[in-house]
Amino acid sequence: MKMFLALFLALFCHSAVQAAEQPNVVLIFADDLGPGMLGCYGQEVVSTPNIDRIAREGMKFTNYYGGVYCAPARWTLLSGMHDGRMGGWSQSRAGLPIWRDAGKITEAEYQERLAKLKANAYPIAEEEVFLAQVAQQAGYKTAQFGKLDRGFLTWHERVQRFGWDFYEGYYDHQRCHGFYPPYLWRNGERFELPGNTLPDCGKTSEKGDEPVGYGGATYSQNVFIEGILKYLRSHHDHPFFLYHPTQLPHGPVAIPELHPDFADHPTMSLAEKKYASMVKMLDDHVGLILDELVSLGIDDKTVVVFTSDNGHELYYGPKPDYKAQRLPNGEPANLTDKKWRTSECGDVFDGAGGRAGLKRSGYQGGMQCPMIVRWPGKISPGSQTDLLSSHYDFLATLADIVGEETPKGKDGISYLPTLLGQPQEQQHDFVVINNQFNAMGSRALITREGFKLVEADRKKGIFQLYDISADNEERFDLASGHPEKVSELKRTLMQEIDSPRPDLRTETN
Repeated sequence: MKMFLALFLALFCHSAVQAAEQPNVVLIFADDLGPGMLGCYGQEVVSTPNIDRIAREGMKFTNYYGGVYCAPARWTLLSGMHDGRMGGWSQSRAGLPIWRDAGKITEAEYQERLAKLKANAYPIAEEEVFLAQVAQQAGYKTAQFGKLDRGFLTWHERVQRFGWDFYEGYYDHQRCHGFYPPYLWRNGERFELPGNTLPDCGKTSEKGDEPVGYGGATYSQNVFIEGILKYLRSHHDHPFFLYHPTQLPHGPVAIPELHPDFADHPTMSLAEKKYASMVKMLDDHVGLILDELVSLGIDDKTVVVFTSDNGHELYYGPKPDYKAQRLPNGEPANLTDKKWRTSECGDVFDGAGGRAGLKRSGYQGGMQCPMIVRWPGKISPGSQTDLLSSHYDFLATLADIVGEETPKGKDGISYLPTLLGQPQEQQHDFVVINNQFNAMGSRALITREGFKLVEADRKKGIFQLYDISADNEERFDLASGHPEKVSELKRTLMQEIDSPRPDLRTETN
C-alpha cells in the first residue's frame, strides 16, 4: 500500500511539474500583411511599436514562407503539410450565408445546400491530426478567434474536428470581407452584433472611398479583442493555445475611425488612411494582448508568435505595374508575367518591402511572410535567423513546445532549437509553395542553399531561377546560365505537386 501511494504521489508530482513547465502559446495570424508593413522589417510610414516589441524581445525570421492565398495558407498551417499535397488547395465554396441573408435563397434552400456541402466537402480522414489537436493531446485548452479554420465555409462540428475547445468568429470567409457582420458564431451558437444589418457585412468597394465607419456600428475586430482578453483572464491558470486569425489588414478597407497618426495626413488618400489605421489597430491590439499577459503574471511563461498568411496585397488604390526583374544583361526577366510585378511607385507604404510580386504571386512578395517569436527567458532578445522555414513547420514546433510527439508523416520540421539558440540539426532541403490560383500558376520551390525556382508561365512551361540569398527582390533570372539546376529543381517540384499525404493511410482529407 505504501509503495502504491509513493508511486501515485510521484506520478502526481511529475504531472504537476510538467503542467507548470508547459508554456502557453499565442499565435497571431495577420491577413495579407507583407513584411514591409512592420517597423522591424523596415516600414517607415506606419509605426508598429507593439509588434516590433515582439521582435526586439524575441527572434525575427528573414527566410520564412506562407502561402500565396488565404485558404491554402491556413490549410498548411493547420495540417502541418505543404500545400502541394493532395487537398492543399481544396476548399468549400464561400458566400452561401450571404445569399441566404440577402434573400437570394430561402432558408430551406440554404439548409439543403449546406447539407449537400457537409456531405461532400472534402471529408477529413479519421487519422488526420490538426494543429490544435496537438495542443489538446498535451492537456492544453484551445481557443480560436476570427476567421475560423481553413475556409471558406465551415460549421460547428467541423471547427470542433480541427481541435478547438472554444471559438468565436466567422464560419464563412466571404463574410470576412466586411467588418460589420450582423452576427458571428461562438461555440455553435449564433450571436448578434448591435447596429449591423448588411448581409455582406458592410463590405466596401475596392476604391475604399466610403465614409469612415461605413457598414454598421459594431466592428468585428473589436469583438474579437474583447473576447481574447476575456479568455485570457478566465484561462490563465491552465496551459492554453490561443490562435487569433484576424481579418486585419485584409481589404476592402474599413475602420470605425481613423488613427490620429493619419487622420489629417496631408498627402494620403482616404483609402490609404484607412489601411494605415487598420494596421495601427492590429498593432494596438497586439499591445493589449502583451499587456494582459503581464497583468495576469503569465508573460514569462507564454510564447507569442506573430506572422501572416501570405504576402502583401494592395487595398488602397489601383494596382500599379510590378517591379520588373532584370536578367544579368539588363533586360526584363519575366516578360511573360507582367501582371505579377511589384510597383516601382504608387505604394506609399511599400508593403512588400521591395520584393517582387504580391498576394497570389509566386514571387517573394506573394509568399514571404513576417515571422517573429517572443518567449522571455528562453529566446535571446533581438535575435534573428535566416533558417528556411514555413507555416507547415509550426505544427511540429508547437508539438515540441508543449511536449508532444509530432504526428508521423508531417512535412514540417520543428524550429524550436533555433528559437532556443541551439543547433538546428534537422532542416529542410527545400520548401514547396503551390499556386493553383490561375493559369499562370507561379508555383515555387526554395532550397536551403538559396536557389528559388519559379514557374513563371505554366502554359508555356517557362521557369525562372533566382539566388534569393543575394537577390531576394528577384531581379536577376539565372535560368539561362544554370539549365541543369533548373531541370533538377523542376523535377523535385513536380514530384511534390499533387503528391499523396504521407501522414494519412489514405489520400482522403
